[in-house]
Amino acid sequence: MKPAPFDLVAATEMSEALEALHQGGTEARVIAGGQSLVPMLNMRLARPATLVDITRIPELSRIETKSDRVTLGAAVRQSTLERWPDLADRLPLVHAALPWVGHMQLRNRGTVCGSVAHADPSAELPLCLIALGGSVTLRRRRKTRTVAAQNFFQGMMSTDLAPGEMIASVTFPTRQTGTGYSFREVARRHGDFAIVACAAVARPDDTAALTVGGVADTPCTLELPADTADLDDRLNEFAWHLQARDDLHATARYRRDLVRKLGRATLKEASSCRD
Repeated sequence: MKPAPFDLVAATEMSEALEALHQGGTEARVIAGGQSLVPMLNMRLARPATLVDITRIPELSRIETKSDRVTLGAAVRQSTLERWPDLADRLPLVHAALPWVGHMQLRNRGTVCGSVAHADPSAELPLCLIALGGSVTLRRRRKTRTVAAQNFFQGMMSTDLAPGEMIASVTFPTRQTGTGYSFREVARRHGDFAIVACAAVARPDDTAALTVGGVADTPCTLELPADTADLDDRLNEFAWHLQARDDLHATARYRRDLVRKLGRATLKEASSCRD
């Protein structure tokens, strides 16, 4: 199939993109990499009247760093981040997760913010953003707001994005001294959507957090105290709390087993990686 007819605005300035989104309202969509949106257009699951191309806006292609955070503009491609020399040192969790994001060809076109905007519950980058306590900066014609990642994702492919609004950037907190990070995933084939993906953060005070994607409608986090003698019981309770469902890829029981076993292994690896 081919997309339904639409108007294309190839914006070269942020103000131009925001004005087009304001004018288009609910019938306007942003396009950058198009790895999620274009298939939806072709299958006519999405039928916007206006597409706003943001790839020609220079400020949206920047990776900006500060001592405690890294901010990625909406047009930063996944492959650009993957090749960024400071990635492993500044964002070790994202460095571990990126090779699992689709395939190399998809990462060459797909953007980090595009994956966040799509909000697939199996996607690795939204999982990392939540696990690290990141945030999403949203802009419209006369307003800018920043939303914590855990509040931005509201359900399966559902976010806090309002009509006339676009993701301008996402911000990841950087590596903290004495903290260990780990990412693990199980999929039918490498590059497929995750059946279960786990991101673990082990802190200097021996507390830890496990964030799991691919099971519930959004990635969910289990906070663990320093004393984890009952870890197996906590993981079992968490696995049931996620309310896994059977689908074409895996049974609910298999997903629960993965949360228990993969979760434990990911936490153990994160704890061993603390510097």
